[in-house]
Amino acid sequence: MNKCALILAGGEGKRMKSLKPKTLCEVLDKPMLQWVIDALKKAGIDNICVIKGFAKEYIDEYLTALPYEISTAYQAERLGTGHAVMMAKDFLKENKGSVVILGGDAPFMDAHTIAKAYDEHVSTEAFATVISAVIDDPQGYGRITREADGSLKAIVEQKDADEDTLKIKEINSGGYWFDTEGLLSVLDRITANNNAKEYYLPDALKILKSDGKRVSVYIAENPDTVLGANDPEQLKGLEEIAKAKGYGI
Repeated sequence: MNKCALILAGGEGKRMKSLKPKTLCEVLDKPMLQWVIDALKKAGIDNICVIKGFAKEYIDEYLTALPYEISTAYQAERLGTGHAVMMAKDFLKENKGSVVILGGDAPFMDAHTIAKAYDEHVSTEAFATVISAVIDDPQGYGRITREADGSLKAIVEQKDADEDTLKIKEINSGGYWFDTEGLLSVLDRITANNNAKEYYLPDALKILKSDGKRVSVYIAENPDTVLGANDPEQLKGLEEIAKAKGYGI
């Protein structure tokens, strides 16, 4: 089965106090974006498209210097994760099969998790598979609720969760496998009918489910896969975790 990847890397990261895109901020002297690229390549996925946005010239300069080719797509306006994926339609149309979509600011998303989530995706004949994690403090994350058969029921955001749902410790990592043609079939049906007027990728899961398609969930063995950084303090925290656990070595 043909596999490809999209990396969402359009964020500005104002709180990082950097002129560069957030994904180029470094953990152990390596951009977070490169951590994700390395994990994908180790998982056997070489066909990669980086969706750039803010300060795209820095992304272009960085990727051009790599000893292998990485495709790019440009999100001129940052209108949500769903909108970012819409900007890569041409890449998706050229790469039928399965696509994994990851955030470029989650450096500990590893090859093992990517590969095992794909196995779950294929074995359950899902149209999409959410990579989840179970963490001690799920505050702020979207919670995973499941159907009786273990498939995804919904991703419930913190602000929408009732008291029982807030007790759930299984959360959305923001990483997903999709059947490429299935994703293309629902992308144009995602709407921006929300307060932020943005197009959210998890809405693609809702549409697939409403069409009667299965959406599976894979729980990452390593909960650090969900970790990211939005400010220098959090970035320093990732550095400390990487050093303590030997990541990137």
